[in-house]
Amino acid sequence: MEITAVAEPTEQDFLVLKNGLNGYNERFTGKIEREKVSAFVKSDTGETLGGILGEIYWGWLHVQGLWVHESIRSQKAGSRLLKQLEEYAFSKGIQNYRLETTTFQALGFYQKQGYQLFGELPDMPPGFTSYFLQKQI
Repeated sequence: MEITAVAEPTEQDFLVLKNGLNGYNERFTGKIEREKVSAFVKSDTGETLGGILGEIYWGWLHVQGLWVHESIRSQKAGSRLLKQLEEYAFSKGIQNYRLETTTFQALGFYQKQGYQLFGELPDMPPGFTSYFLQKQI
């Protein structure tokens, strides 16, 4: 048996691992239904000024990223994007939401939206802290 670390695995190798992990997990959880979800803020000219990315699986919405251009940050675009994704997930029967943020990102923003801190990882990235939050309705 040979074990080798690889910086950039091939797509085929990546799929073999992903399928193996999913197969193992599904023995316990049943088929994993995943749905990628997003919402965007567009200017009148069609320029993307912000958006939110997430994925629904195992009965949870995982918010993977939220970005809003500085020019519209004071217009509650971030709150509206997050609410849009939460409402979509809720329409699918999802009442559990989670996300990660860091010291230099938006911990206070998410807490104002009703998310509660349940974990911290210091020095991730180096010199900062990562925070793990959840919201259940």
